[in-house]
Amino acid sequence: MTRSVAFRILIALAGVMGGCGVALAAMAAHLPDAARLGSASTMLLFHALAAIAAVLLCDRGLVRALPGVLAAFGFVIGALLFAGDLTLRQFAGHGLFPMAAPSGGNVMILSWLVLAGAALAPPRR
Repeated sequence: MTRSVAFRILIALAGVMGGCGVALAAMAAHLPDAARLGSASTMLLFHALAAIAAVLLCDRGLVRALPGVLAAFGFVIGALLFAGDLTLRQFAGHGLFPMAAPSGGNVMILSWLVLAGAALAPPRR
């Protein structure tokens, strides 16, 4: 997969995450007892922007491309696990799988650390 294709996929996924984040925020505001949806919304919205930022940093050559792209995919996967688990718990009464939300959180934490490492290692020219 070329960098351009990976970048486009990540940007498209971030756009879907952003839209879902706004929808979940609206549901959290209007549905009774929907606090989980507010947390899910926040994670989707913040990490959609983080994925886009990581793509832009890679494209500008400010971070190493491979770890930067891995961090961006980690933001997407982690946020989807976290938000998906909370949303499913809200509407279906059960989660994706045991420890899905904490696993997603750990993936997001690791992705932030990978992005930090990608910034500290000089990009290859």
